[in-house]
Amino acid sequence: MFDIGALELILVGVVALLVVGPERLPKLARTAGLWAGHARRALASVKEEIDREVKAEELKEILRKQAENNPLESIIEETGDLRPKVSSGTSGGAKSNRRAVGSPTPGPAAEAPAAAADHPAPHPGGTTN
Repeated sequence: MFDIGALELILVGVVALLVVGPERLPKLARTAGLWAGHARRALASVKEEIDREVKAEELKEILRKQAENNPLESIIEETGDLRPKVSSGTSGGAKSNRRAVGSPTPGPAAEAPAAAADHPAPHPGGTTN
């Protein structure tokens, strides 16, 4: 950004020391550093905001070009033509293998009462009748 070498920095330091004096030079350097930091952050914030706006404009341009090349109406018309073909292909009268919601499924719980009838439960005292 700035083409400042070591010799220029030394020259600026000597002139600042002569003009301001050794007592106020550290405070002046600190204040100058704070102002430079504020300016750098403000510049970065403005740059970031400009980049965001440029990206938003680029995105709007891309969306506009896509809308021109492939409008939504043509996509809807294409999918509308496919819908009757898909629904007519599945309504051929084939039985569905799906069970109704809430219908019990056979499993170990359904077989448990039959197994309990074959073998009586042991008596709490440890002996059977």
